[in-house]
Amino acid sequence: MNEPVITRESKIADLLQTLRHDGIHDEAVLRALAEVPRESFVAEPFVDRAWENVALPISKGQTISQPYIVALMTQALELNDRMKVLEVGTGSGYQAAILAKLARRVYTLERHKPLLRQAEEQFRALGLHTISTLHGDGGLGWKNQAPFDRIIVTAAAQDVPPVLVDQLAVGGIMVVPVGEVSHTQLLLRVLRTPSGVEVTELMPVRFVPMLPGTEEF
Repeated sequence: MNEPVITRESKIADLLQTLRHDGIHDEAVLRALAEVPRESFVAEPFVDRAWENVALPISKGQTISQPYIVALMTQALELNDRMKVLEVGTGSGYQAAILAKLARRVYTLERHKPLLRQAEEQFRALGLHTISTLHGDGGLGWKNQAPFDRIIVTAAAQDVPPVLVDQLAVGGIMVVPVGEVSHTQLLLRVLRTPSGVEVTELMPVRFVPMLPGTEEF
């Protein structure tokens, strides 16, 4: 008896079913995950595993996040197509590509120049023309493009970064992992209000740390 052929489409369908089961209910987010080719953003040895619900290594000691975490963080942003979004930590570029399907404009910055250049190549190849990139220190944000309707941070800060809160519009939402790498980190949803912030804990997570400065090579 022949083994059933596992197609790319069936892998995507299985992943979406898993995400729905795990609480991802925003159909626009699920549609974006189905449309963006994750295999374009993973390292060559892991292409066959691109549609598994796991984090995978990329260069510079970084990872491409688990699809569930990407979906959860994106869903928590409550995006629409009028919004201007800042991403801190471009990494592979996968999260920015998802955001570009849902928001009007995405500004993404990365401290590792080689990672950023690779991500830019993928954005061009996929025709994602609403993404602007910057090689810079994520902890400083992108001041001359602020304020942002939404901010997503893909590296763990020690606390909610006040510099990034300042770059968030009133009524805006930031999703950020907070905590020491050696201890439990928490994914937080931060709502900026006229008088300060309201913080909601989403779930325990594990991210690489947010580091100061930039790297050229």
